[in-house]
Amino acid sequence: MGRNTRKRRMPLATKVTAGAAALALGGGGLVWANFYASAHEDGGHNRTKSRGAQVATINCPDVGQKLTKVPRKARRGVAKELALLDRQITDAYTRLAETRQAQAGDGSYVDNAILGPLKSKRTATLDRIGININRAGGKAPRDLGRFAQCQGVPVEQPGNDGGGQDQGDGQNQGDGGQNQGDGGQDNGQGQGNGGQAGNGPVADDFINIEDVQPNSRNLPNGLAANGDGGSTGTFTTDCGTNENALRNSDNVIVAPGVSNGAQHQHDYVGNQANTAFASDEDLAGGETTCRNQGDRSTYFWPVLRIQDGTQDIDQGQPGGGQDGNVGKIVAPTEAELKFVGNRTSDVVAMPRALRIITGDAKSFTNGLNNANTSWSCTGFEDRQVTDKYPICPEGSGVVRTSAFQSCWDGQNIDSANHRTHVDFVEADGTCSNGFQAIPQLQVRLVYDNIPAPQIQNGQVVNPFAVDSFPEQLHKPITDHNDFINFFDEDLMNEMVDCINSGQDCQ
Repeated sequence: MGRNTRKRRMPLATKVTAGAAALALGGGGLVWANFYASAHEDGGHNRTKSRGAQVATINCPDVGQKLTKVPRKARRGVAKELALLDRQITDAYTRLAETRQAQAGDGSYVDNAILGPLKSKRTATLDRIGININRAGGKAPRDLGRFAQCQGVPVEQPGNDGGGQDQGDGQNQGDGGQNQGDGGQDNGQGQGNGGQAGNGPVADDFINIEDVQPNSRNLPNGLAANGDGGSTGTFTTDCGTNENALRNSDNVIVAPGVSNGAQHQHDYVGNQANTAFASDEDLAGGETTCRNQGDRSTYFWPVLRIQDGTQDIDQGQPGGGQDGNVGKIVAPTEAELKFVGNRTSDVVAMPRALRIITGDAKSFTNGLNNANTSWSCTGFEDRQVTDKYPICPEGSGVVRTSAFQSCWDGQNIDSANHRTHVDFVEADGTCSNGFQAIPQLQVRLVYDNIPAPQIQNGQVVNPFAVDSFPEQLHKPITDHNDFINFFDEDLMNEMVDCINSGQDCQ
């Protein structure tokens, strides 16, 4: 799971039942296909319960989070294989959703036609991961093959004790699908998961910000005011709001060398050379949108889309419509990039090419431990939610806020699972296990250009959603943010001096 697993309890707006916790957090990760037969009975609120159509989800271990010891020489090859595992899961999810009629007529269809072939593909991929590690002088886990098997998770049937599976983000699947009244969009595939592409979001993914209690949850690490001790200064860099519309569905951190490795679009500000194939030298020499040209860092996050029935230029492209990401992309109207200090100590300079990911693009399947984005509205930022999209009142804009890990191991610019080389501070503000405090990046994105969604008869009209892996169903908890440091040495030292001396600089 990684050292930077959240140390604080993150209160959620909805209660997670014991059964849901076992599904959401157990087994190394779930892929929620949320599949059920779509024929309507009794006014459309009951679903058919054909024996062959009772598989709701596919449970596959998240291999990437488990590989914490991969030799540096093997990491690029392993990353390509991990990206292939992601694609295999996506293909299985798609096949599960598209074959409901065949499943209804054959109780063994899912095992034979979906899970069996998926296991075979995963076995071969895991074998190659082991070979990559061993050839580079590492030692692959002997039991790596145990991660090949995926499970079909059955639908909860009405009348069962415990009712539906409450995922902690407002979804209730007690009748074999998400309880949306009659607002689920079937799209001919039987998914009923809402959204313009049939894979989310749904009405239960939204909450009126005025219904969120002020200070009802802890703010992300570092968003509270600094204490009297430590380093109290700030350094703000202005890199625009992606006016260049630089976007792609790569992720050079997680899937270097893999086109469409993210399977969703990212907005980029700062460095303009960021693709899956960019080397550190490419990034160091890339142009930047930052006002201070000494900042060639790359800042990127999944785009937001309004699902109003329109499409964007990637309608039929990888990362867009081909991966279930549909609707009109909207860029932030404000993008504040601020670095702050540590409450208990001075900070040290970040190393060149340091990579940090905050949040988890797979939180819906991996669980909430690394979920980190806070959603709010301008004028209501004392009300923060992680597992809901906010519905903002007229004149108020949507706000996404992320606070990055601010403790560094002092040696590595990355790690095998992209998490263990950095960490969050402890509750008292200190870094543990010999880690050093570095400037903490806080990203605040404001969208004044998103109309408030409407909830009508259990259906969300014109929802907005963050791009995601298709099986993650565009849940707000899957939001994440990425950073690669390419400040030049002089500007980084200026930032450190500014923060440690208590100044506010830009």
